[in-house]
Amino acid sequence: MEKQAVQNLIQKSKADFTEVRIQDKAYTIISYKGKDLEHIQSLRDIGGIVRTLVAGAWAVSTFNNLNDLEKEIEKATKNARTIAHNVPEDKKVSLKEVPPVIDEVKTILDKDFRIVPLQEKKELVEKYNDIILRNKHIASTTTHYRDEFSHIYYCNSEGTYIHEERPDARIRFVATAKNAQNIQRALGGVATSRGFRPLETLEQEAHETAQRAAMLLHAQPPKGGEYTVILDPILAGTFIHEAFGHFSEADHISENKKLKDVMQLGRSIAVPALNVIDDGSREGLRGTHKYDDEGVKTKKNYLIHNGKLVGRLHSRQTAAKMNEAVTGNARALSYHYEPIVRMTNTYIDRGEASFEDLLKSTKRGIYAKSFFGGNTAFELFTFSSEYAFMIEDGKITTPLCDVVLSGNLFKTLQNIELIANDLGWEENGGCGKMGQVGLPTPTGSPHIKINNVIVGG
Repeated sequence: MEKQAVQNLIQKSKADFTEVRIQDKAYTIISYKGKDLEHIQSLRDIGGIVRTLVAGAWAVSTFNNLNDLEKEIEKATKNARTIAHNVPEDKKVSLKEVPPVIDEVKTILDKDFRIVPLQEKKELVEKYNDIILRNKHIASTTTHYRDEFSHIYYCNSEGTYIHEERPDARIRFVATAKNAQNIQRALGGVATSRGFRPLETLEQEAHETAQRAAMLLHAQPPKGGEYTVILDPILAGTFIHEAFGHFSEADHISENKKLKDVMQLGRSIAVPALNVIDDGSREGLRGTHKYDDEGVKTKKNYLIHNGKLVGRLHSRQTAAKMNEAVTGNARALSYHYEPIVRMTNTYIDRGEASFEDLLKSTKRGIYAKSFFGGNTAFELFTFSSEYAFMIEDGKITTPLCDVVLSGNLFKTLQNIELIANDLGWEENGGCGKMGQVGLPTPTGSPHIKINNVIVGG
């Protein structure tokens, strides 16, 4: 649909505010289960979503036929007007003002996966799957490939029109090892927005994934108790995203009095060395876009600075409600969903120590690596590391399995002893919130050392 045609239809809208987001996505999926090719297809999906605001009430309509746009705008406007009669005054929506933008955002890929033949992609996935299966301890595998290239068109009644290209590609390995007494799994792979080439050299990654699963067959769970724990960048980044990052999403804060009291700006909640940032403008990551899904420019947002709570993440709606600045964090998984407050690239900033400093200063502890699962309940958390090692007299020793870390978020942030200077990123996987599961939200961190962590097996 032509730019001028969309703008003309939006200007005809009788709503107080109207926005349209159209997505044209081409994608490929290939997956192996064990030795068998389980799934292979290339598809295209086109559709859009309309949001209209009338007298403080939202209404939403999604569609797949672009020729229906005028009708969908009218339908959403009518529904919003009906809803507005039942919205209490204190629940009416307003939007933070932002300047209109007209922009086209192109991407440059390191080998464009759209021109790579399907057969070549299939052979690459098969190669990695075979490497994992060659390990004699591996009983089964799941190797999954997906690429997608989306054209996102965003237009609103304030004059904003943005066309943004959004590429994404990933390969994920799951290796399952088995012997007479035990079954263990290891995870591996790469996800990237930079093109196909980063996926072409993962032979060593596949080999090491199989080795980890086999190693864990002979690892032992730790004896339960309190330990000094060193978290690797993957686990530390996941911890800060899951246990703290969601607390910083303003839609949660604005609707939860208890959380609002806990998350008061200016409060000292961590050791002075801790800085936590969400940055949707950071170059080259899967959570990076020039604009969010409300047409707001993304930027670097400090959440914790020198141990103090200094910021939170906003949509236009939550920024207006809390009378704070927009941050560029309204995101939607696809055109099927309206934008909600989401993290982008969330990370713990570098410290001053080396990884060797963290190890040498630990007489007895646990080095926990990678993320395997977990949950949070307000400020309480429980996370499982994929694998771990004992630390004895400053040296990494016995491998451990089934390591579960638990604690209170705010006590844990105060128990951080050292932060290393080796910032690393994890781009695999995605975040889920309000039914929108799998949104790319990279996490980053250096190695961090934490005292008095409850560890169970």
